[in-house]
Amino acid sequence: MSNETPLRIPFGQLRDTLARIFERHGTSPEVAALLADNCASAERDGAHSHGVFRIPGYLSTLASGWVDGRAVPQVQDAAPGFIAVDARNGFAQPAYAAARELLVAKARANGIALLAIRNSHHFAALWPDVEPLAEQGLVGLALVNSMACVVPHGGTRPLFGTNPIAFAAPREGHPPLVFDLATSAMAHGDVQIAAREGRQLPPAHGVDAAGQPTCDPRAVLDGGALLPFGGHKGSALSMMVELLAAALTGGNFSFDFDWSGHPGAQTPRTGELIIAIDPAKSTGRSFAQRCNDLVDAMADAGQQRQPGQQRQRQRVQSLREGVPLPAATWAELQRLAGV
Repeated sequence: MSNETPLRIPFGQLRDTLARIFERHGTSPEVAALLADNCASAERDGAHSHGVFRIPGYLSTLASGWVDGRAVPQVQDAAPGFIAVDARNGFAQPAYAAARELLVAKARANGIALLAIRNSHHFAALWPDVEPLAEQGLVGLALVNSMACVVPHGGTRPLFGTNPIAFAAPREGHPPLVFDLATSAMAHGDVQIAAREGRQLPPAHGVDAAGQPTCDPRAVLDGGALLPFGGHKGSALSMMVELLAAALTGGNFSFDFDWSGHPGAQTPRTGELIIAIDPAKSTGRSFAQRCNDLVDAMADAGQQRQPGQQRQRQRVQSLREGVPLPAATWAELQRLAGV
């Protein structure tokens, strides 16, 4: 990596620049704003594998015709606690935005509600989907499957996606407790970054095209695959994500779509499931305070960094000083935006 001192770009300026990029490359203004906010937020919080690093993949996919950047999602109020959304081959974020208020209302009315999104493309960090729920006092859980790039435990070829799970819970007097983790040994974007920077992967993270263990990220990307984290345990969780995010929603399995007719496509067309729970319906002490009790107990047990803590620290610094970006990266983003 370069030792050059990064530029510090105000968050709003970065977000507006990304929105111009998306709109110039085929999305509607509404979709552009949502994708830009998601991507800029990931970069702001130090989640580089889902920040501006993703822009070329978004643009390549839009140019390929694989995704509809102007799709208008269709929301179906299916049951008191169930919302179904057809993203109509658009991005998942607009589909979620179209139904989020209804999801919150149903969770508050019934104690729990779920949102099932199908025919959607999710190419972003997952934690932004649940953190806003926790900021409103709800517990949020999101699952999304991706493209086949993970070998199931004991298998010989990729079948699952990286299949992340994100969780958010409110805390009294503190930002929400949030985690976002892939069920693979590492995120696919982190493999791409390692390949770009010439770094090796840790052992037991991937296999090459022949199914042999490798630490070479390029071998993983060139016909190889990732492994699930924790062996059979991560593999079982990944299977669960396939069933909940794809089978339950009506979306594609990670192995179930064919983008061979769209060279340059990178966004998986699958599904997403989001569950919102209202802890106010339970009895006893405040859930948000009990969440604090648990965090304090983890600290007393010696856990020095809590889930999401580093992201929150980076967010505060980025909002105060600007989002750090290499000068060449910022110049390229401005070029893409037509500035």
